[in-house]
Amino acid sequence: MILGLVAVAVFGPGLLEDANSDLEGATAKESSPLARCDLLQEGPCSWSDGSGEWQISLSELGEGTQGMEYQLTVVTPERPERFLAVLRGESMYMGEYPVPLGNRDGNEYSARFTAPFCTVDATMTWRIDLQQGQQPIEGIPAKLVFQAEPH
Repeated sequence: MILGLVAVAVFGPGLLEDANSDLEGATAKESSPLARCDLLQEGPCSWSDGSGEWQISLSELGEGTQGMEYQLTVVTPERPERFLAVLRGESMYMGEYPVPLGNRDGNEYSARFTAPFCTVDATMTWRIDLQQGQQPIEGIPAKLVFQAEPH
């Protein structure tokens, strides 16, 4: 029992400081979330990274057989292999939907897709994450989102 009290007295203050510094680091990371770029309301969204200029835009093409169809266009500074846009529910989890981006011209890629329909929330917000194969593309300074049109 005395040995336990001595251990707490010796190691306790150091453990508390480590726990507090970890908590402060987590709070600092959480307090600086990514900005949001609504591709339909604010788009196109642009940014620069070490490899050059990026631009992404989204447009509504009209009602298709499966719902509202969208055209996603991405202009990149490089030519990624196996370039994907992955749809993920932002307002609620509805799975992940990979959308392959095809090369149109030079460093311009595009895809036509229909966002999955949500029966619970007619104003479903989707996030678009860009990937090269299974690897996320790093350095995108904003969450790329859009609000799907109800059917």
